Amino acid sequence: MSPETPPERSRVPADWELSRTEGGGSAAPSDWVAARVPGAVQLDWGRAHRMPDLLYGSNVALYAGLEDHPWTYRTRVPEAPRSPGERLFFVCEGLDYEGSVVLGETAVLRHTGPDRFEIDVSDTAPGTFLEVRLLPAPKRTGAPPDRSQASHVTKPAVSYGWDWHPRLIPLGIGGRADFEVRPAVHVRRVDVAYVLEDDFRSAALTVRVEASEAAAAVTWRLLSPEGVPVLESAAPRAVLDRPRLWWCHDHGSPDLYTLEVTLAGGETVRRRVGFRRVRLVMHAGAWERELSMPKSRNEPPVTLELNGRRIFAKGSNWVCSDLFPGRVSRETYAPLIALARRAHFNLLRCWGGAPAEKEAFYDLCDETGLLVWQEFPLACNEYPDDPAYLAQLDRESRALIGRVRQHPCLCLWVGGNELFNAWSRMTDQSLALRLLNRNCYDLDPQTPFLPTSPVEGMGHGDYRFRNAGRDVFETFQAASCTAYSEFGCPGASPVDYLKTFIPPAELFPPRPGGAWQVHHGLGAWEADPTTWLCLGILENYFGPSATLEELVGRSAWLQGEGYRSIYEEARRQQPRCSVALSWCYNEPWPTAANNSLINWPARPKPAYDCVRLACRPVLASARIPHFQWRGGDLFSAQLWILNDGMDPVPAGTVRAHLLIGDRRLPLGEWAFPAVPAQTNVSGPTLSLELPDMQAEAFTLELATEPDASASSAYRLSLRARRLPPLA
Repeated sequence: MSPETPPERSRVPADWELSRTEGGGSAAPSDWVAARVPGAVQLDWGRAHRMPDLLYGSNVALYAGLEDHPWTYRTRVPEAPRSPGERLFFVCEGLDYEGSVVLGETAVLRHTGPDRFEIDVSDTAPGTFLEVRLLPAPKRTGAPPDRSQASHVTKPAVSYGWDWHPRLIPLGIGGRADFEVRPAVHVRRVDVAYVLEDDFRSAALTVRVEASEAAAAVTWRLLSPEGVPVLESAAPRAVLDRPRLWWCHDHGSPDLYTLEVTLAGGETVRRRVGFRRVRLVMHAGAWERELSMPKSRNEPPVTLELNGRRIFAKGSNWVCSDLFPGRVSRETYAPLIALARRAHFNLLRCWGGAPAEKEAFYDLCDETGLLVWQEFPLACNEYPDDPAYLAQLDRESRALIGRVRQHPCLCLWVGGNELFNAWSRMTDQSLALRLLNRNCYDLDPQTPFLPTSPVEGMGHGDYRFRNAGRDVFETFQAASCTAYSEFGCPGASPVDYLKTFIPPAELFPPRPGGAWQVHHGLGAWEADPTTWLCLGILENYFGPSATLEELVGRSAWLQGEGYRSIYEEARRQQPRCSVALSWCYNEPWPTAANNSLINWPARPKPAYDCVRLACRPVLASARIPHFQWRGGDLFSAQLWILNDGMDPVPAGTVRAHLLIGDRRLPLGEWAFPAVPAQTNVSGPTLSLELPDMQAEAFTLELATEPDASASSAYRLSLRARRLPPLA
């Protein structure tokens, strides 16, 4: 694993070319084109051959099959000025997916996966070709062209085709790949571990340094968040008194220390350290819950405890932020992480079907105070007990654990996504999951581990606003889960955004078979052919849409109010429920409709603001029985004050009104008591007969005094009495 802040070494850039190897790899490469590294063969080949923009219309289909060829990248070993004793290394931060490195005519390394490797090329003549020869993308023989083709490898399954990711299987060099001049004695790896005392008054540190020479003298020191030295040692172990703890942003400050490691001779490596203790614990009252005879086990713990304090995890599922991992960088992550913080999220679930994120992602989460739930690259497949697969999973998982465990943002390891479901058919006896549990215990025993998500008690779904005659208001009020680690509510992308990738002739009305379907607005999910636009649900509520603007506006309305209702209901179900994570946060390319809150690359959809308001630390909340009402119905809403914050809320008043057309109807008020920190308080249920009038929508307004910042508003649907009921 590379240090977080490399020492001052001379980096030498590499000029790369790319060639497709014909004849199944037997022919010599030809037709060399310029390549960008990190990147992907599809991007370089498309650029060189003037292929159309794969994001527009149905053009992505033109890139199909490029993953079925061998490819060769090449560069030359540079003429790099070196002082006596200095060495020259080729440094590569991972492949996508499998290949070999050939130096001149000699194969020097075979490598699979995204972890880093390096080769000493000091004694190689300048100008010698260095080639990275990639194999075609792995596809399980006999499997249909879907995610099951990835069920025997650690290459993430998402690019084999998902309901929000096109079938586009990238190949390439996924990270930095260039040359580096180093002193003869240099740092190869720095690893820091610590154990916090139960009272958090001290931290016992262990600093392990791997140098190019085992006898190299090492000293290290620890700097406070302000840069003041607080600990210094030449021994591997030392104790820090009264460490400042790292907290997620809504519970404290994400304080980060700096570790400086110095080798005799002057090379210094720096990395940041955050002190925190994270556990999964049973929710309050879990052990007292009566189980009927004959009894099974209690539900497993899923409540996060950070530094001895139980927290409610609010956030979303982070999926790949680009179709091509090779072009993801800190600049890709930064706006997305900032938007997550602005939405009051404190946790992101790195879903197991996507590639593991680069170091910059975890750095930003450390800095921002966002917890990370990290899954291994297993998703919705039955992964085998095959020795070759297990050997690769062992190597790759150990590399990932060793890299990510250094980050205080890490709060949970999970074996993968939906592995105990009928479509995956794995169990806790599957060797892959036993291997991952063992590796996490061996390498990071202080961080919790779950075999998959969901486990007993946790909930995944639904992913539509309405299903089986119930809307999301009704569905989640009837649910009782310990965690909602996936729930979705789809919405169309904004009109101006749709126009950037759907051809004008296809924009309206949406039709299957074209860009709307390619970009996952239609035919994306087998449960409903009109997902993720969900035309049947929209017409059920509102009737046919006359324009694209009307269609998109209605879809965004359902997505926003649907997500708002689920987040608030999950919060009301504390302490049994302790996690609310929407599916999903971001997306890897422009989707026409999706469950995402953020359009690619980092553009919030209208529902984002509804979620941001629902996740405020303190708010007045209404438990509303359902979304759509008819004139003459007795409308009702139960009032709550939700407080996930660390400060008590003084007593105050909630005044409720219904806004219908130009009428403002008083619903009632509640003088709520003082609300302790991290506590919810329920209030009265207010009701009023709705007038029978023409109005597509009405608003429930909750105005709080004396602090108006906790006020809320809900936009609901109103139908005239004479219309038939919903199907």
